[in-house]
Amino acid sequence: MTTTNGQRCFIIAPVIWNSYKNKSPRYNDQLLAAFAVLSGFFIFIGYKFRESSNNDSKPASGTGNGGRKMNLADMLSYADIGQLSRIATTYHCECNGNSKNDLIQSILSTVNRRDVFEAQIGGMKLEDLRFINSLLFDARDAFSLEELVARVQQSKFGVSSVESESVSSEQVISHKTAQKKSTKRMKATKEKQIPETGPRETIARFKQYGWLFNGFAGHNRYLFQVPTDLKERFKATMERRFVSQVTYADGEPDAYRDEQLLMGDDVLQLLHYIQHNEIPLTSDGVMYRRNILQILDLFGVKEQLPARGEWRFGYGRRIKDYPNRLALLYDYCYFKGWIEETSRFLTLTALGKERQTHRIPEQPDKIYQFWIRLYRGPIPNIKSIVHWIDKLSQHWVNAETLTLALTPYIKPFYYDQPETIIEQRLIGMMMHLGILRIGEHNEQRQVIRMTPMGKSIVAGLSIDDDTIILNS
Repeated sequence: MTTTNGQRCFIIAPVIWNSYKNKSPRYNDQLLAAFAVLSGFFIFIGYKFRESSNNDSKPASGTGNGGRKMNLADMLSYADIGQLSRIATTYHCECNGNSKNDLIQSILSTVNRRDVFEAQIGGMKLEDLRFINSLLFDARDAFSLEELVARVQQSKFGVSSVESESVSSEQVISHKTAQKKSTKRMKATKEKQIPETGPRETIARFKQYGWLFNGFAGHNRYLFQVPTDLKERFKATMERRFVSQVTYADGEPDAYRDEQLLMGDDVLQLLHYIQHNEIPLTSDGVMYRRNILQILDLFGVKEQLPARGEWRFGYGRRIKDYPNRLALLYDYCYFKGWIEETSRFLTLTALGKERQTHRIPEQPDKIYQFWIRLYRGPIPNIKSIVHWIDKLSQHWVNAETLTLALTPYIKPFYYDQPETIIEQRLIGMMMHLGILRIGEHNEQRQVIRMTPMGKSIVAGLSIDDDTIILNS
């Protein structure tokens, strides 16, 4: 016969009581103490057992049932009938609203229709497309409410006040202040606003579409997840939209530039030069022009020094002092702990000297991973943009049309406009990393295409989400 933890306590209690009546007071005290400890132990085990059972019975938003990822059908089965009714109403499903099974079957049959799904995507605002795009390529499966609110807020840029939704009370205050300073004509336009909604309303709307589900994952963690199969359908639908906006070249370009593996070799060249030369530093810790030019002469790729007074900020620790490619290599070595800036000179650390004894070029995927994390500060959705460049550049594609297709999804960074970001910070650096080729076509002018190495690196890496910030 199976007994519970509480029953075990009551079975043992009479045994201890009989011993208690027939023994000395001292022995009785020991028995009472033992009884108290034993009772507490069984109560603790029972509590933990119930807590584990409750957690197992609740579908974790990030991991699904039993730690697996969940598709739309799985999440609908865990949803309550109220949420199912709201989703069914959104899609105008005709079914028995009191039957959970009928609701689920009706929702699945409607959502799985390609025309219905693409019509929903086609009717979405640009900021909603940015929001869902930010979730598709995140390595994590689950997001907290605070994270989703931040994603919604980050997706609202470059839209007029009439089209956009207010996202916070601070923005409303700043908006009213801006209104007072605007012209009368602008005042009249801004007064005709649609009812304001915030990030939480946006999240609620996505829940009504059946694109976001919430649940529990672990102790007191309330998380949200996009169904795995819907993620893939979102990617396929958006890829078709992007492909329709770009132009592909017929045949090969007349010439193209390919820098595969060169950056890994130049890591060795930079460390070798620092190891065998005395490199004085300015009061700001920057190499002098002569040393910079000597290093650039050793590299497989030549770069021009930044123009005096040029705006350069946010893309690494030394981006303001050195050319883009050299700055990335320098910051990479600094981040690895291979180089050290003393009060007077730039030298190799013990780790750097040990690294040089192996004389092995740095792996390109490691530098790519560092670049993604370093540039993620000024370009928060860099992973999704790189993914779309990869998908759209499987063949030679016109660079201008690709830029026009992707710039609506790139937020300006201070003086860097979306066109500059995609051309210089993304496409240009992807070429330096060896994952992209840039060519000149007689008809399509500048064209780009992913390299075989680039395809495997972008497809095969699980990038750490942490942004790298290198302090000066």
